[in-house]
Amino acid sequence: MVRGCMTWHGPGYLVRIDGGLDGELYAKILREDLPATLKDYHIDHRRFIFQQDNDSKHTCGKARAQLAKMGITLESGRYLGPWPAQSPDLNPIEHLLEHVKRKLGQYPEGPKGMEKLWERMAREWYNIPKEVCQDLISSMPRRIKAVIDAKGGYTSY
Repeated sequence: MVRGCMTWHGPGYLVRIDGGLDGELYAKILREDLPATLKDYHIDHRRFIFQQDNDSKHTCGKARAQLAKMGITLESGRYLGPWPAQSPDLNPIEHLLEHVKRKLGQYPEGPKGMEKLWERMAREWYNIPKEVCQDLISSMPRRIKAVIDAKGGYTSY
């Protein structure tokens, strides 16, 4: 299992999850890996807008507390939410992961074990062109309109 984020400038840190992901580990990812991504891309940590789905790990007390500590709240205008849970149409990271899965499918043979799979995943993740992220982010107004037009039902995204 992996967790990652994306920015206008490209993909963020990719975190390998051995075992399960719980609220405590997610809060650690927010505390450590999100700021590292922002720093690498020279993104002002006081100005970016954060979006995630409403998975229970994302909305648990530990995660909310960590986001609040970072100034990422609805009140600050830096948290885009509330967001529907289980909404791949509105979650561009899902489409970014699909991009990586397609790249992994182009290898002539499968990886020999989990370590090789992780190496390939990381290689493909960090080679995602920033334009792929920009296209996904730019598509958000169209995605939102499509979901509204479909009254929350199925869309072509």
